Amino acid sequence: MGSGRTVAVFGAYGHTGRFVVARLRERGYVPVLSGRDAGKLAELAVSEPGLEVRPASVDDPVSLDRALAGAAAVVNCAGPFAVTAAPVIEAALRAGIPYVDVAAEIEANLDTFTHFADRARAAGTVVVPAMAFFGGLGDLLVTAALGDRTAADEVHVAYGLSNWHPTAGTRAAGAVSRERRDGRRVRYADGRLEYRRDDAPLVEWAFPDPLGTRPVVGEFTMADVVTVPSHLAVQDVRTYMTVEAAGDLAAPDTPAPTAADEHGRSAQTFLVDVVVRSGSSERRAVARGQDIYAVTAPLVVEAVDRILTGRTRTVGVASAGRLFDAPDFLRALSPHLTVEVHS
Repeated sequence: MGSGRTVAVFGAYGHTGRFVVARLRERGYVPVLSGRDAGKLAELAVSEPGLEVRPASVDDPVSLDRALAGAAAVVNCAGPFAVTAAPVIEAALRAGIPYVDVAAEIEANLDTFTHFADRARAAGTVVVPAMAFFGGLGDLLVTAALGDRTAADEVHVAYGLSNWHPTAGTRAAGAVSRERRDGRRVRYADGRLEYRRDDAPLVEWAFPDPLGTRPVVGEFTMADVVTVPSHLAVQDVRTYMTVEAAGDLAAPDTPAPTAADEHGRSAQTFLVDVVVRSGSSERRAVARGQDIYAVTAPLVVEAVDRILTGRTRTVGVASAGRLFDAPDFLRALSPHLTVEVHS
């Protein structure tokens, strides 16, 4: 348990940030509420009494240093991460504390690995990008499916979402990514990222029950193409999204998620189907749960807890599958996820 240790949450008032704050409190940590909008922080503090509010701007390093002062770790929930990740990581390095974020932006995650790997390793600290539903969960499932192997010919991650009501943060991050790619799409093939102008293919994916075979957008590329190859020797990483969910995300009038239970989760359900192939062998891992934004909170808080209690395998910039014991980590999520691993 957290034993009263403080954890700064940057972007605490956002949709995902609120789930992270609540989960930290459940685990015995004391969140420090931080972010760029002082008014929204003050509103959040009313519903989270007893927590300290520390507004900060990514353009003001001094304010970030104040926000992180005395914290044992920082969780960055504020996108677009192309804007926020580097300044908050810099502040974490100055403070000498671990950094964890929930970025789904492919280029932002690549920037973190590229620009901070040496410095974080030299500082003996941990920086974990994409510790979320997209990027972190897929990486853990792939790593668990591989067992003691560290290489595969192909990795396929198929997302079966019942719907996708995107948050304002998701839409903002997507706009930044499209701008950085000049409107191109991206895939990971032959051991590298490729940027393409053609349309993504439409294919069918045979999901386990209860979904069954569904049409999906092939090469609907998510952060798994950064996290998985960062520590596993894989030539091709392909991700897929159910057509209905991809349509929801693309439609400008799709509403934001709304609470459907006492925990604030939406009614959205998901099934993540991971298939790893090496030669003629195939391994599979499946995760089922509710609300992709809400489930990010137990993922990121479990990561923070393991980092602060010394249950890690390396230092520097590392994805979830590299840093943690993947099967054990997934077992710890059993109150929030149903996971099956098949060799």
